[in-house]
Amino acid sequence: MKVLIVEDDTVIATNLYDYLGSRGYEVDVAYDGVTGLHLAVVQHWDAILLDVSLPGIDGLTLCRRLRDDARRDTPILMLTAKDALDDKLRGFAQGADDYLVKPFSLKEVDARLSAMIRRYRGQVAEATLCCADVRFDLTTLRVERASRPVSLPPKCLYLLRILMQSPNRVVGRRELEAELWGDELPDSDSLRTHVYILRRALTAGGEEDLIETVHGIGYRLVVGGASAP
Repeated sequence: MKVLIVEDDTVIATNLYDYLGSRGYEVDVAYDGVTGLHLAVVQHWDAILLDVSLPGIDGLTLCRRLRDDARRDTPILMLTAKDALDDKLRGFAQGADDYLVKPFSLKEVDARLSAMIRRYRGQVAEATLCCADVRFDLTTLRVERASRPVSLPPKCLYLLRILMQSPNRVVGRRELEAELWGDELPDSDSLRTHVYILRRALTAGGEEDLIETVHGIGYRLVVGGASAP
């Protein structure tokens, strides 16, 4: 999942960047409203963390322009030091989806982001993915294979999520690369390397390999005895 942080406080921005990165998000940061609005429009994001008090363009104006001018419905979690009800109502009126007052818990940011993105994708009830004997808790990012804990780096977590959300469907290399790296595509071996790491982790206990390579096309997670086309 790709998240844009628009925050001029470098300490807060760095803490959010490091924590969300460790939770499997792909994160970028803008330190002013003008840059934030530009990135929000020209790239795809699963959610935006938006500070209200920003140089250049304030968060309320940015939110309104993103909704009214750019016609973007990207979920927005607004961050602010103002906790009065009128301040919150102004944020919602400009198009914010949720509101969090500083100082905040990083765990709460993660929980609110996850819930907001699930609602946006229509996956409110899908807090856990299960395919064959693999279980992926999307809230805690805990993965188990036959009740055995599986440790994965962030990019592999995202890769597994994509494959588990469409079991038995061949997901093309370009689609996977765009989801994992956005516009900054990696070298040709990066996706293959991450698939290898994911395979090795999922079969570390001697289990069957569920990831099938469809040469020249992409990869799929084989569930229920499906055979290659």
